[in-house]
Amino acid sequence: MTSFADITTIGVGGEIARFIEPTSRVGVIEAVEDADSRGLPLCVIGGGSNMLVADAPFNGVVVRDARRRITVPDEAAPVENGERIVHVNAEAGCNWDDFVAFTVELGLEGVEGLSGIPGTVGASVVQNIGAYGQEVATTVESVEVWDRRDKKTLDIPAADMGFGYRMSRLKASMYAAPATPAAEFFPSPRYIVLSVTFALRHSPTGTVGYGQLAKALGVEVGDRMETKSIRGEVLRIRAAKGMLEDAGRYANPAMAGTKREDQVAIAIAAQCKAARSAGDAVTTGSSTSNDRADDGTVSPAPDYDRHSCGSFFMNPILTAEAAARLPEDAPRFAATLPDGTPGVKTSAAWLIDHAGFHKGYAVEDGAGEPARASLSTLHTLALTNRGNATAADIAALAKTVQDGVEAAFGVRLVPEPVVVGLDLR
Repeated sequence: MTSFADITTIGVGGEIARFIEPTSRVGVIEAVEDADSRGLPLCVIGGGSNMLVADAPFNGVVVRDARRRITVPDEAAPVENGERIVHVNAEAGCNWDDFVAFTVELGLEGVEGLSGIPGTVGASVVQNIGAYGQEVATTVESVEVWDRRDKKTLDIPAADMGFGYRMSRLKASMYAAPATPAAEFFPSPRYIVLSVTFALRHSPTGTVGYGQLAKALGVEVGDRMETKSIRGEVLRIRAAKGMLEDAGRYANPAMAGTKREDQVAIAIAAQCKAARSAGDAVTTGSSTSNDRADDGTVSPAPDYDRHSCGSFFMNPILTAEAAARLPEDAPRFAATLPDGTPGVKTSAAWLIDHAGFHKGYAVEDGAGEPARASLSTLHTLALTNRGNATAADIAALAKTVQDGVEAAFGVRLVPEPVVVGLDLR
């Protein structure tokens, strides 16, 4: 029986009563409709990178869209300013980084800064993923969805998607308040993504829009570079922070076929190379090797810093008054509050570290055993499964961090992942 531990990047969660992988658009709609008509809990999952699910069995239906086709429905056409806009459509089940790789290979600009983010195209617009100066919202033209309430398909233009910081109209339908599930639609939104159409620019170069990335590339923010170079450097930075998924997860039968084989091989080779540089082992079958990593048959030793949900807490957006109560050296960025008024965004990672929770922090179990869950040894914003953690272990660590940050700074951190069966308010 498939469990959430099998299909999530953090590797925890209980067994699933019914796991379905529809291979057609109609099949996705029918699977969702069947669960809703029978009043069963429904979880539509993508790459499993943004979920923390309780250890108890999930007595409902989990749907994972097995459609992964990417198409270019129109020819590149020049617009008035001489740019060439290309529309690219991707089915919801398409692996997100496969999509990014496809666009870069095609010579398109717009999502190269989002390289390496685990998950699927469908999940990308629910969460409005963002990194290194880009957000998915800036390239979305429209989102095709199934409306579970009105029982019909819709094409939602980007302007009506309610995109905000890690927010969308879709995600908003799941919550009554921050980290508080809505009564009707949870853990899946009212609108189930079927496909996404992106408007990208035909260009071999992209804009470097983030300071850390610009520094690593040796350029200034706003400079242009080859999209392939930007993608490569983003992947390198994310790997150094442990913010890539463990490529070894695709050896799990439950994950087979969910990512392009060539991209899996590239990721495994890169991870094995990093492991060798660190003096760790890589495995080939039942043996261990430190010198074979490029043929796609070698698996890296588990990298527990990658066994996470990615960034676990959202960067808080505060009122000016609340931000003024933070220490003078706390990061501050102009932002917009959920009600549309001006606010101040600060860094969750900074708050965590300055509240005393440093890289590698773990909750002591009192028995002297190695920690089963800890903050990443590379990044304070990631909570990690050190190999045998339970969802309860991750939740206990999350609550400890939340309570400590609130006691130190009066700010309650809100989880970024969808949290099912656990209370992390």
